[in-house]
Amino acid sequence: MRKISLAIAVLLGYTLASEEHQTCRVKSKTPITPVVKHRLTATEAPDQWLWNDVNGVNYLTQMKNQHIPQYCGSCWAQASTSALSDRIKIARKAAWPDINISPQVVVSCSKNDMGCHGGDAISAYQFMHENEVTDETCSIYRARGHDNGLDCSPIVKCKDCHPHDKCFVPDEYYVYKVDQFGNVTGEADMIQEIYQRGPIACAIAVPAEFRNYTSGIFEDKTGAMEKTHEISVVGYGVEDGTKYWLVRNSWGTQWGDGGFAKVIRGVNNINIESECAWATPLDTWTDGVKHKTTDAEKNDPMNE
Repeated sequence: MRKISLAIAVLLGYTLASEEHQTCRVKSKTPITPVVKHRLTATEAPDQWLWNDVNGVNYLTQMKNQHIPQYCGSCWAQASTSALSDRIKIARKAAWPDINISPQVVVSCSKNDMGCHGGDAISAYQFMHENEVTDETCSIYRARGHDNGLDCSPIVKCKDCHPHDKCFVPDEYYVYKVDQFGNVTGEADMIQEIYQRGPIACAIAVPAEFRNYTSGIFEDKTGAMEKTHEISVVGYGVEDGTKYWLVRNSWGTQWGDGGFAKVIRGVNNINIESECAWATPLDTWTDGVKHKTTDAEKNDPMNE
């Protein structure tokens, strides 16, 4: 039956990536309560603000591809961790090296979500508020989660290997957390959040034309509104009189315009302005906060 379904999908012009839009973005299992300590006060924002070019400085972190080394519906974790990594880079004034928060820890350990079968960015932020996470030098993305063979364990959070020896959990490693997180909707509030604090994660609908996007300002004409995917919105601008959002996807640089897209702004096209999440990072990098590994963690039977 599955082979027949895939064959029909190919005949209809869909790619295997279209399966993602049934599973990549799903609501969390239990309701989320935002943690908001400091609300933004509206300020005058410029007509254009792109975090990949602020006075010639790129504050965005690396592009991701959630589909390798195998298919995984982890868009929710990719969007949330990428936006948080960007905000860390902004806070560090683009200091080298970048800190890229690991989506793998979230995919394996956030049990309020469904791993490679979908999740919710704000749920990921709640998890990162309540738990330590690591960067990708500690936990590289493996496109598996607690739902399909890579459950949470100490070695998933941070792993190292030496020649001819079994891989192990390091004695200590740098950790990161979310300080505040919440929801944001609507063009005006999204602009304030992006301009004042940095990129956000948003749920979107994914019509076939969006999967085939290559350049220009995308505007869906089909009326697609079912939110099945999550991306990060990393800026906003105006091109030839048309307002747009700058979107970073997690389908690799081969998709779109080097992994990015421009989506028409102000009309809630593909439902992009209806459900977004933001988070601020807790500053653990200035003092180099580290997790100290216990003997129990080193000997955990779930470690691979």
